[in-house]
Amino acid sequence: MARFKLGVCQMPITGDKSVNLAQAREMVLQAADSGCAIAVLPEMFNCPYSHKYFVRFAETAPDGETIQTLSNTAREAGVTIVGGSIPERDGERVYNTSFIFGPDGALLGRQRKIHLFDVELETLSFRESDTLSPGEETNPVLTPVATIGVAICYDVRFPELIRSLSLKGAQVVVIPAAFNMITGPAHWELLLRARAVDNQVYTVGASPARDPRATYVYYGHSLVVNPWAEAIAAADEKPGVIVADIDLDFITKVRNELPLLKNRRTDIVSLNIMQENY
Repeated sequence: MARFKLGVCQMPITGDKSVNLAQAREMVLQAADSGCAIAVLPEMFNCPYSHKYFVRFAETAPDGETIQTLSNTAREAGVTIVGGSIPERDGERVYNTSFIFGPDGALLGRQRKIHLFDVELETLSFRESDTLSPGEETNPVLTPVATIGVAICYDVRFPELIRSLSLKGAQVVVIPAAFNMITGPAHWELLLRARAVDNQVYTVGASPARDPRATYVYYGHSLVVNPWAEAIAAADEKPGVIVADIDLDFITKVRNELPLLKNRRTDIVSLNIMQENY
């Protein structure tokens, strides 16, 4: 299928997991009713962005409540779901993990966040590594309509990761994210458009809706960008589903006209170059 619709579910997040799961299901069904073949949820969509919720709401695959809800909803709606991300418990560790389910409810893939958000901004300090562990591998997922790469939030700031996904065949790179009111206005659209034009792929940024009363305030503004770095669907800060038309032939057209990947000088620059610490 060269063309299909993709929906981004910019949902509100509460401290009640059951409410979050019900909202996620409702929005995925709304995307399906709009003709979408893929529905995308935001980062940590089943819990607030907070250490205590990461630990409290963490689930073990494949039997976790959220994981089962994603599988059942994908089957019910007949769509592929890129399940944003949730806290996933594996032994003693908790990961920030995206689960991807096909329209029959089968698990197609799982992607753990590679780069943890450990920052000291002027008015915001947050260390994901206080409760979360980093993922160790990344591979695109083959879905019925496209090959999808997933990079979670802070991962989008690392160009070599997105380049790796594109070289492995990703046609659409989905970024479930929880950018805040400092980093969002400054960098959100810039990063999504940059990664799209760098790699000539579609980029999909999926954010929770904004709640000004929350301890951690999300930026919102979910966005879909085409391989020419044009925004083709955009949300504001409020809850809602945005729908984008994805044309995989347009990737081929852009890459033929501007053959960046073919023209790379891998004899001089490669992804495996070791850099000095600084």
